[in-house]
Amino acid sequence: MSLPWMLETPAPPADARLAYGELTHQFGDLRLPRGEGPHPVVVVVHGGFWRAKYDLEHVGHLCADLTQRGYATWSLEYRRVGHPGGGWTGTFEDVARGTDHLRTLATKYPLDLERVVLLGHSAGGHLALWLAGRARLQPGQPLYLEKPFVPRGAVSLAGVVDLERAYALRLSDGIVESFLGGTPEQVPERYRLASPFALAPLGVRQVLVHGAEDTTVPLSLSTGYHDRATALGDSVRLVSLPGADHFEVIDPRAREWPQVLEAIASLV
Repeated sequence: MSLPWMLETPAPPADARLAYGELTHQFGDLRLPRGEGPHPVVVVVHGGFWRAKYDLEHVGHLCADLTQRGYATWSLEYRRVGHPGGGWTGTFEDVARGTDHLRTLATKYPLDLERVVLLGHSAGGHLALWLAGRARLQPGQPLYLEKPFVPRGAVSLAGVVDLERAYALRLSDGIVESFLGGTPEQVPERYRLASPFALAPLGVRQVLVHGAEDTTVPLSLSTGYHDRATALGDSVRLVSLPGADHFEVIDPRAREWPQVLEAIASLV
């Protein structure tokens, strides 16, 4: 199978690559639309099964398209499995710090912090929903932070939104065990605190967009999460895309792209 064009074609450069921390992978790409603003913001979290070999470059096309449509985009890089400190807990610490850094960016750039949506693909979909729900973490628990940034909503694109199920299915050669440093039996608290499925209800509006023919992350992860979160009182909408596999949801040229745009617009 050939790689999707986004993974092989350089994206238009960002307006600025900015550090949110001191470590190598603690940075983000900021793109600003034309006009004075303040602009609505989409925080983008790339996928790649949390592995070091996949970085933020391949979502640059998505970010550039959104920016042309009037959204500022803040695309996060973060430590991943294979980097020192990546996985549990560094990956979570980085995306949390990068998201909270919006408050600092807004002192210099025309960003509307009342209209922020989190958007993530695949493993990034997991992280986007985790970021949306981390305010549910309690003092004394790992990854707890005071006053985390709370978005208007979150969009999961083919997200790995249930880590126990992903572990049971051995997605991507059993990456979840490497990511969290153990099985659900060995490190149950990590699965409870890290998985959106376990954290629900998140208390933030969500849209799940997922290809019905996804061979990388099965649609069943999103349907199961949708059923649980809805039953617990969350506002969650599931958009199943007939005939679509895993990468159409981040392809601005795909026929499915308008449904991703609609998901974002419905939350902003």
